[in-house]
Amino acid sequence: MTSLLLSILAFISFLLTLYIYVLIAWAVLSWLLAFNIVNTRHPVVRGIVEFLYRITEPVLRPIRNRLPNLGGIDISPIVAWIVILFIQWVILPFLANLISGI
Repeated sequence: MTSLLLSILAFISFLLTLYIYVLIAWAVLSWLLAFNIVNTRHPVVRGIVEFLYRITEPVLRPIRNRLPNLGGIDISPIVAWIVILFIQWVILPFLANLISGI
């Protein structure tokens, strides 16, 4: 039972790492869109933009609502990244130690 729970925590950590990469991809793509480097009329690009938007927006919108207006600078991906790292470095190891001690 303990190994199953530890495997679940490792899988959660993997998913959080994957989400960090998605956040980085969205941040880079949003810069490319802002500077009009990427053509959003292309169907593949539009699909990628829509996918990344739908994956990241539920996490980033509440963060944006709580942050002060910084004049067009969006630091919500950075805040989300810091929260994910806190979960990976503090909460998941704490839970792993708690589970191992059972």
